[in-house]
Amino acid sequence: MDDFLKKDIDFFIVEFVDHVEEAVWAVEVLKSSGKPVGATLCISPQGDMHGVPPGECAVRLVRAGADIVGINCHLDPLTCLRTVKLMKAGLEDAGLKAHLMIQPLGFHTPECNLGGYTSLPEYPFAMETRSMTRWDVHRYAREAYDAGIRYIGGCCGFEAYHIRAIAEEMSAERGFLPPASEKHGLWGAALEMHTKPWVRARAHREYWEQLLPASGRPKCPSMATAADDYEKQLESNKPK
Repeated sequence: MDDFLKKDIDFFIVEFVDHVEEAVWAVEVLKSSGKPVGATLCISPQGDMHGVPPGECAVRLVRAGADIVGINCHLDPLTCLRTVKLMKAGLEDAGLKAHLMIQPLGFHTPECNLGGYTSLPEYPFAMETRSMTRWDVHRYAREAYDAGIRYIGGCCGFEAYHIRAIAEEMSAERGFLPPASEKHGLWGAALEMHTKPWVRARAHREYWEQLLPASGRPKCPSMATAADDYEKQLESNKPK
């Protein structure tokens, strides 16, 4: 910690922790620096690996001194959003306040739950078929903002165009577009110049928002069975 303080960093982040107890210890140590501290867990709506619910996790972190709480990595945006909403509800029930943060995977992993994407048979070298589209990220960013989350980002699997999609979706709230948006038209506007009329017809937001992308892989299942039974693991991890 001292080396970071010598550089006068703006804040500390505790992240990628799946046991809230460990995160609390880290927050307590880092908070002694006098700097703001953010703490993000890689847990599911079911809670941490000891079964502590997301709302209680958030309360423990804020009482330990965390200024920002939320979720990072391990699971897809929609699952992470559900978890942060539960954290927010827990804080409200306890009469506590904190900034909310979210940095999910850039992949669709709805079947993972506690184990996260490392339990998938495709992990780590065949995850591309689960990649988010930029339009998925637009929806994710809007839902996150509407939920009261103001630190909206991405973790493993997010590409540069995904981060740009967040900035573009938030352009009205932020008051400007990111510089990279100069290279293309929003919501496919550049397609208006395409040589094919059926492609030009896709140059609008409604088309891309309602699209259900196909995988192009006839024998692939829509979801996989996680390699490990994390329900049993959760039960075995509970304190006796």
